[in-house]
Amino acid sequence: MTVFVSLFRAINVGTNKVGMPELKEMHRRLGFSNPRHYLQTGNIVFESNEKDADKVAGQLKKEFEKEFGFATEVMVRTAVEMQSIHARNPWPDDKTKEAKWLVVMFLTAEPTKEAQQALTTAYTGPEEIVFSGKEIYMYYVNNIGNSKLTNTYIEKKLKVLGTGRNWNTVNKLLEMMGEEQG
Repeated sequence: MTVFVSLFRAINVGTNKVGMPELKEMHRRLGFSNPRHYLQTGNIVFESNEKDADKVAGQLKKEFEKEFGFATEVMVRTAVEMQSIHARNPWPDDKTKEAKWLVVMFLTAEPTKEAQQALTTAYTGPEEIVFSGKEIYMYYVNNIGNSKLTNTYIEKKLKVLGTGRNWNTVNKLLEMMGEEQG
């Protein structure tokens, strides 16, 4: 069995309300086992005999639209990928950085070098931005809520969709994924 996490984009904000029990049940109907959620923002940890995260994401995206009546993106990562994401934190020993202001943005695809440059050239705010494959690590120096470095801004520059989770959430999801591995 492969342990996965599904990270749904833009649910339970505004009018896109989705109950976590219904989202877990959708995972069960697709044949995924032991779905469990963390917070109300579309984080579901589950297991599957399928090993291909992109295939799983496609199944979830299609079923989600059918079930809830609107489309959204879903980024799916394996436990191994999440461990790698955790290990690639560019600021692992920096005690000056608060976990709640460190955000990992999970992307649908790796942005091109040109797109990465377009973002870092156009954006002149104080946030620190580090690209790593299909993830971006961002440290929000002056609070996320006050920043102009929003998901919409990032997606427009990168031409790739994504969803962000703060470092505390990344740690909790990784912990939940590890509970099934050993």
